[in-house]
Amino acid sequence: MQGLVLRTPRLELRPDDDASLRELVVMLHDAGVHPASEMPFAAPWTDADPRYLGRGVLQHFWSERARSAPASWGLHLVVRHDGAVAGLQSLYAERFGVLRGVHTGSYLGRRFQSRGFGTEMRAAVLAFAFDTLGATTARSDYVEGNESSATVSRRLGYRPDGTVLNAARGHREVQHRLLLTPDAFVRPGWELQVEGWTGDLAGFLGADPPGPAGWWGQERPAAG
Repeated sequence: MQGLVLRTPRLELRPDDDASLRELVVMLHDAGVHPASEMPFAAPWTDADPRYLGRGVLQHFWSERARSAPASWGLHLVVRHDGAVAGLQSLYAERFGVLRGVHTGSYLGRRFQSRGFGTEMRAAVLAFAFDTLGATTARSDYVEGNESSATVSRRLGYRPDGTVLNAARGHREVQHRLLLTPDAFVRPGWELQVEGWTGDLAGFLGADPPGPAGWWGQERPAAG
């Protein structure tokens, strides 16, 4: 997946590699992504011993690379602003070639928060999913009380899609599920720039091929 680049007016998103992951770990150690008194994630991975957090982050993304296949993949995009690693924006799919659905997840370093970057990077992967991959649904979720994530979702046009219960730190909490379709997507006032989109990458992800054979907003033929 190396070579793929998504560009917005302020951000650059590239698939993770070892060098960018080391920068991500430094960002996590220096500032973190949330106050210690809060837990915005369903899985409390940021509660790890700081001595081992970096190792755990690297092991997670190495395992994600190893498991990725056309039937099940995760595209983890390291987000940069003015050259500095600001956070991570992930895109997941199961049997995308058949189901045409994606799921997103993300986080930002604390010094990059409250600047609109969360909306901008989510809008980038949604535009990529709908316009380049040919997705027909995108899902997200947030833990009740995580107003930042909820606000981003509202801005982009998601609708409620049920709830589940979770216990990230041993306490009962509600996790809200959200659904977005291409027609409901509230598009930003800029065009996403995509570089490095190739037929080989499209084939691996089960997506539409680039060029005239791809789907660029026209009616898709019914699946057989």
